[in-house]
Amino acid sequence: MKYFHYILLCVRNTTCTFCTCAVTSFSCLTLSCTVFPFSYIKGVVREIIHDPGRGAPVARVVFRNPYKYGLDKFNFLAAEGVYTGQFIFCGAKAQLKIGNILPVSEMPEGTIICNVEEKMGDRGKMARASGNYASIVSHNLDDGTTRVRLPSGAKKLIKSSCRAMVGIVGGGGRLDKPMLKAGRAFHKYKAKRNCWPKVRGVAMNPVEHPHGGGNHQHIGKASTAKRDAPAGAKVGLIAARRTGRITGGSKD
Repeated sequence: MKYFHYILLCVRNTTCTFCTCAVTSFSCLTLSCTVFPFSYIKGVVREIIHDPGRGAPVARVVFRNPYKYGLDKFNFLAAEGVYTGQFIFCGAKAQLKIGNILPVSEMPEGTIICNVEEKMGDRGKMARASGNYASIVSHNLDDGTTRVRLPSGAKKLIKSSCRAMVGIVGGGGRLDKPMLKAGRAFHKYKAKRNCWPKVRGVAMNPVEHPHGGGNHQHIGKASTAKRDAPAGAKVGLIAARRTGRITGGSKD
């Protein structure tokens, strides 16, 4: 093992020749090549918990510490179908299974994914709301990029080395049940942030909002505002390309 460590020490700050991982220190290279020889790590879902202010459930996953004796606990967004006691595999060689995390380059086209990284290593920024998912459209092997379809319908180009979780985020159908009364909305947004109730600008006084005042509740001017409008006047439809109703079918 000492001789093996000496080899690792000679190639530090380079790309690992054993498992194709880019490392910058001796400890990282030792971790990648001796502890994880199969390019994935295994954790177990200990519990699925509710996070106040978040619609999606959270899974608490426990991994074995690769450096010393002990356990590392991490909170993951729970994909639909994940259960307590399930093994979660993270890595390039993990199986294409619900809840596993692997680079999008290892997933075939059409795979349903969630919690997608926008930039490599940011731990997931897209498709994180309850019931949301993204899908892989195509891979470009020449420049190492992947095109994914986001929940909004937009297509985005990301690096193929970005990671994602297989499946859709749990907690879907949350908006199907109506609020029915203001008390439920009050408690919902109390756990989130101070954004409810929302008062209309035309219902305010002129000193409080650019749309306020008048004998009738009307804006009295164009509802659009330019992009470089000052902070007090930047209300309404900001830098609108068009206004009015949207007619016709959606163009895909």
